Amino acid sequence: MYYIGAHVSASGGIHLAIERALEIGANAVALFTKNQKQWKAPPLTEENISLFKEAMIKANFSAPQVLTHDSYLINLGNADNEKREISTNAFIDEMKRVQLLGLDRLNFHPGAHLKQIDETTSMNYIAQAIDEALQETEGVYAVIETTAGQGSALGRSFEEIAYIIDKMVLKDRVGVCIDTCHIFAAGYDIRNEEGFNQMIQRYDSLIGFDKLMGMHLNDAKSEYNSKVDRHAPLGDGNIGLYPFTRIMSDKRFTNIPLILETPAPERWSEEIALLRSYETL
Repeated sequence: MYYIGAHVSASGGIHLAIERALEIGANAVALFTKNQKQWKAPPLTEENISLFKEAMIKANFSAPQVLTHDSYLINLGNADNEKREISTNAFIDEMKRVQLLGLDRLNFHPGAHLKQIDETTSMNYIAQAIDEALQETEGVYAVIETTAGQGSALGRSFEEIAYIIDKMVLKDRVGVCIDTCHIFAAGYDIRNEEGFNQMIQRYDSLIGFDKLMGMHLNDAKSEYNSKVDRHAPLGDGNIGLYPFTRIMSDKRFTNIPLILETPAPERWSEEIALLRSYETL
């Protein structure tokens, strides 16, 4: 089954994110479990957890239909030991929140070297931090998101993500989230059959579809290979609709959350319906 949704607001209570997903005709959802622009947040209460689990049951949602996202402040590849420790502890807290909610995956941007250390050292730090977080939790997967490569952000290629996974100990609890806008901006031309095929073959050979635990379905306002992260509504950007028709006709993309992060929330229900119209399975 295809799980399609959007990254909705959890304002007013995380359980409301599930209700907001249903309002746009979604059967998947992405959300933050805390304020994504602050380091600290109040711990989840028993009431928070209970209301969320009740909303999940009412909506007939299971854990694989929900993709949580960590704070934008976290940088697991930071050269500064103290700052990296702060990020790692925040990441562990995010993982624990996911576990408390009965969910199984936390999506995150791997990190950036900030031009202070070499890329390899930064990626080694990222691998170590992920392992540390996984050791502190049970049943939750760390899901590395592909990035556009903006600035010094790592994870801009499947090779970099494969390297991070290879350096980990707990490889069996790491997954990947492919963002269509990000990979296009990073240099994967998915606008036509040849380019899309090359992308999925490269991904499968380096990482494997068994590691694919989510996707962000976004068109790109940014240019191809620009290393600029700018999302656009489906069909309104420089990617076009072709790759989305492919995703909706390939069983390898089923049973994972396919999440819109497009910049016009009022169009999400239309975009979900559009994606559904491409289903061939």
